[in-house]
Amino acid sequence: MEQVFTLRCEECKSENYRHRKNKKTHPDKMEVKKYCPTCNKHTVHKERK
Repeated sequence: MEQVFTLRCEECKSENYRHRKNKKTHPDKMEVKKYCPTCNKHTVHKERK
């Protein structure tokens, strides 16, 4: 049971990445440090449904 979701930058709130995960094995919201082209630096990106 895969779910597709969007990763949103915490600083500028732009939605940069789409990702998928298995909801049964990873029920928590995802939080990753990725590059944001809008901020032009690495920032924390959190899962948005």
